[in-house]
Amino acid sequence: MTTTENESLPRWSVSDVHDSLESRGFRDAMERMVADTTRLESLFDELDIRAIPDGVTPDVDAETGRRLDRTVSEFNALVAGTEILEAYVYATVATDTRDEKAQALLSEIEVVGSRIAPLLARLADFVCDHDVDALCAVSNEARDHAGPLMRLAERSAHQMSEELEGLYAELSTTGASAWGRLQSDVTSQLTAEVRLPDGPRQLPMPAVRGMATDADAAVRRAAYEAEMEAWPKVATACAAAMNAIKGEANTVNRRRAWDSPLDASLYANSVSRATFDAMQSAIVAALPDFRRWMRVKASLHGHDGALPWWDLMAPLPVADNAISWDDSVALVRDAFGSYSPQLAGLVDRAIDESWMDVPPREGKVGGAFCMPFVDDRSLVLLNWSGSVESAQTTAHELGHAYHNTQLAGRTPLQKRLPMALAETASIFCETLVVEAGLARLSGAERLALLDVDLQGANQVVVDIHSRFLFETEVFARRQRRTLGVNELNEIMLQAQNDAYGDGLDQSTAHPHMWVLKPHYYGSHFYNWPYTYGLLFGLGLFAQYHRDPERFRSGYDDLLSRAGMNTAEELGAAFGIDVTSGDFWTASLDVLRSRMSEYSTLAKTL
Repeated sequence: MTTTENESLPRWSVSDVHDSLESRGFRDAMERMVADTTRLESLFDELDIRAIPDGVTPDVDAETGRRLDRTVSEFNALVAGTEILEAYVYATVATDTRDEKAQALLSEIEVVGSRIAPLLARLADFVCDHDVDALCAVSNEARDHAGPLMRLAERSAHQMSEELEGLYAELSTTGASAWGRLQSDVTSQLTAEVRLPDGPRQLPMPAVRGMATDADAAVRRAAYEAEMEAWPKVATACAAAMNAIKGEANTVNRRRAWDSPLDASLYANSVSRATFDAMQSAIVAALPDFRRWMRVKASLHGHDGALPWWDLMAPLPVADNAISWDDSVALVRDAFGSYSPQLAGLVDRAIDESWMDVPPREGKVGGAFCMPFVDDRSLVLLNWSGSVESAQTTAHELGHAYHNTQLAGRTPLQKRLPMALAETASIFCETLVVEAGLARLSGAERLALLDVDLQGANQVVVDIHSRFLFETEVFARRQRRTLGVNELNEIMLQAQNDAYGDGLDQSTAHPHMWVLKPHYYGSHFYNWPYTYGLLFGLGLFAQYHRDPERFRSGYDDLLSRAGMNTAEELGAAFGIDVTSGDFWTASLDVLRSRMSEYSTLAKTL
């Protein structure tokens, strides 16, 4: 992609909300946020929203209901305004991490967040001590928020004292979140020299990583080699961040009486241990199938045996993987249109209303994401590389945007989305694009589309399994001591070996993946929910095929309730038992079928 093409790609605009970070309207909004937070703290004290002292039996009467109604209403109002301000500022930080003014403002908002977090903990204790069912009988807000309040009541058993929760929230702004920003800053500002066939070029890391999908094998390998040279330059800083974040999590999880960091992650994702174990067992059983597929892909790239790392995301040499931005938009719009006009119209809204920031550039964070903004509007960040895989990513992130349109009418407490359920719409939308392509393609073009789809699934199932293994081991060792760069590299290599096996040329494995993935630094066991989302989304797509009209009638409501129900409850709404290994195996069978077709088509070339 040329510089001219890069400059012509869409960039988002948030100027309709505030003129700038220096505008009077923005400054007033920041001041209101601080004042409203102080008022809410006073309200919690006035209404005595906290744990009931031991030995006291609380009354649940009309006055209790009025106290809770006012508390929930005021809490939702403050959080809604704070989230818009945070998204507005992060829109600048994400696209230019060198903007120190924006970074400072984001830090101010995080400080306010550290004052709101203990209030949520106090609300959890209050709800638990008064019983959710009893509160629902006297409070309109309790009835509207029954699911979220049930989750808060469960959380109460895993909270420290009010004083300690408040202290931890205050310290977090100089602890885990500060270390996370460090990783984001140093990795987004890193550049690398790529020794390309036509000469060396100094490029930002998002652009270098985007070359993993380049049609030229020499370019892909040069980008891989540039990564191997560049990431160690920031590895020491990132290792310090990793140790601080995981060490803090171990300490706090122990204080909160979680048996393991994974248990805390499962609770945060509204997924039971039975469901998780069923999914993991199905994944482990499927790893040999993915390894066989990787070796078939390797043969198509001229390798005798396993696939080298730099060809994991390589387009097939038998078909053109390049696609223009305009063509990718048309591709996604048409696929979305096969489901509904409303979904197709979202693509045009996202472009016409400047929701999207598309081109990679120095200082911009890597990867892709979608964050809710104002009303039913989202902000979508991409690092466009001009590949079919990038088009799939566009569909994925716009799926999140569609999900946000269905959540727009919910309150902040109702739409606290667990990651595992937040991936539902994004995977469904990706699948729409794949299915639309498979319906019209044959021969080499069909094989190429299967390749893009399966290499994405390989990342979400196999690579994310390696990340789960890596993080499990890091948490275990961090209980005893800090870990150095070399040790973290070794853990990553072992995790990749255990997940990829003989499908990957292990001499080319990527020891620095822990350095560059922001997920390790912003959350804990962040990655497995992507696998859940993929496999649950495939299961939903099967339901859609069986009865499209019935599915459409319930799908939007399911999306709107993703922050209000457990994973098991949402699955049951569509007749899916997510605690059953049979469900996860059936979803993986969809991928196995595609792998089988891939292997058959590969033999015809």
